[in-house]
Amino acid sequence: MTLAPPASRTSVDGTIVSAEAWLSDLEVETVRTDAVQSFLKQETIFVRLRTAGGVEGIGYSYTIGTGGGAVLSLLRETLLDVLVGLDANRPEDVWRALFSSTRATTVGLITSLALAAVDTAVWDARCKAAGLPLWVVAGGAQPSIPLYDTEGGWLHFGTDELVAQALESQARGLGGVKIKVGKPRAHEDYDRLLAVREAVGDRMDIMVDANQSMTAAEAIRRAALFEKLDIFWFEEPLPAEDVAGHRRLAESTSVPVAVGESIYSVGHFREYLQSGAASIVQVDVARVGGITPWLKVAHLAEAFNVSVAPHFLMELHVSLCCAVPNALYLEHIPQLRAVTRSELAIRDGRALAPSSPGLGIEWDLDAVDALRVA
Repeated sequence: MTLAPPASRTSVDGTIVSAEAWLSDLEVETVRTDAVQSFLKQETIFVRLRTAGGVEGIGYSYTIGTGGGAVLSLLRETLLDVLVGLDANRPEDVWRALFSSTRATTVGLITSLALAAVDTAVWDARCKAAGLPLWVVAGGAQPSIPLYDTEGGWLHFGTDELVAQALESQARGLGGVKIKVGKPRAHEDYDRLLAVREAVGDRMDIMVDANQSMTAAEAIRRAALFEKLDIFWFEEPLPAEDVAGHRRLAESTSVPVAVGESIYSVGHFREYLQSGAASIVQVDVARVGGITPWLKVAHLAEAFNVSVAPHFLMELHVSLCCAVPNALYLEHIPQLRAVTRSELAIRDGRALAPSSPGLGIEWDLDAVDALRVA
């Protein structure tokens, strides 16, 4: 006798019957500067889809000030037409169909951002149809993740402000703080970091981020200074395309080398991991093309015994960090409070995975609409 398979919670018809995309500009919550740029605004690209089963999915990606219109054009002119008729319960199939329709512009950031806006909407719908939160559907490894703070470490801050912000983060129970580096002279970076280390002691992690501003030779020289301060990681020291330079740096220092926010494909992450050029992977769900490739990068890193600590987007990355077993830290850098009805839940310095079905982001759609770019 052949038994019928048990009814699935995802048996809701996931056929996508409509999709729309738009752009909303969010002002930055604080002034943010690093060695190469300032965060001007968050151009937020939204996608909303509906399925034949009556489920709505909302996804998004972002830029830090330019290029959002190009992403929106790619969505409206190409991807949304491909999306309609596909099954939101099958994100791998959807992602591959969309990727295949954009081969002339892949691999690249504009296409990855467009793919991410769709893919996160697909996962939102899939999880809602299942009645489960993203962190469970994507793996369910852990219900919370440690936090470190970035908002207190911008390059324009003076040393006294860096120290005050680090002490405040420590008092809130956060496990680490990130300080931007890339001052004209190495001793300027060292003196700022030394002041923070002396203030917080040896029980708080200090990360540094150069935002791709250095040559391999200069990064090697500064890493030798950073070692003396027990720096937790050295982030984006070199341009992201310089895999060989990152490998040379990693071989020269005991400070872990962190990369990923400016890497846009699973294959590029593979190159870093195979060559030993990455000690920590900072894969960004928007810049790598969505949740579907993000999970592949996280599992690839796990195979190399490397941890994941994603860049930015804490409201979405909290669920992905909690989905996988090799997540190390979540970056605390709020940016969606103007357009959401709830905030990231934090307890004892750890971010808690959302329990509501879908991505776990409670959008204030009236506020989002008020910020739409015509």
